[in-house]
Amino acid sequence: MSIKLGDTAPDFKADSSLGEINFYEFLGDSWGILFSHPADFTPVCTTELGFTSKLKSEFEKRDTKVIALSVDNVEDHKKWISDINETQNTDVQFPIIADHERKVSELYDFIHPNASATATVRSLLIIDPAKKVRLIITYPASTGRNFDEVLRVLDSLQLVDNYKVTTPANWKNGDEVIVPPAISTEDAKELYPKGVREVKPYLRFTPQPNI
Repeated sequence: MSIKLGDTAPDFKADSSLGEINFYEFLGDSWGILFSHPADFTPVCTTELGFTSKLKSEFEKRDTKVIALSVDNVEDHKKWISDINETQNTDVQFPIIADHERKVSELYDFIHPNASATATVRSLLIIDPAKKVRLIITYPASTGRNFDEVLRVLDSLQLVDNYKVTTPANWKNGDEVIVPPAISTEDAKELYPKGVREVKPYLRFTPQPNI
């Protein structure tokens, strides 16, 4: 199957570096990030997992649980985690799914034959508390992921869900946000007490409402 934005993320059970995982139970009512790796002991992914580990407090602030996936087995995962901790000066505490039978990879369309017939591509999904897929990014094997961008999108999605706003290009937490076109300027002035800045009738900004 092919996962698209707005789809319900499939549930699954799988072994992991922290024992058996039931995906929905693991997520609970939190946001989730599921990201795949071609194989253990790969250099780019080693830096990614290490960096993700160092962002533990940032994900906790956003009520977000992180889980990784690789097609290798649990014992390899544990050895790899030891390497990650040593080389990246961290302590990986999130689970890595052992998907040696590629069941989860196929469920989430992480196998792209034109890239590799067997290894998973490097995809990342953000999943909301309703288990809906809200972001999909797939990177080439040669380029490490930008986790500042992952946090930025997570902030945007959580803001959009809690307030009637959208976010502009290169938006980051604290910047102005956009008034959606469906809201009239008259209504906007009531909805956004911090004020509305109109550039064009369809392009209106307001200060971020939650700060």
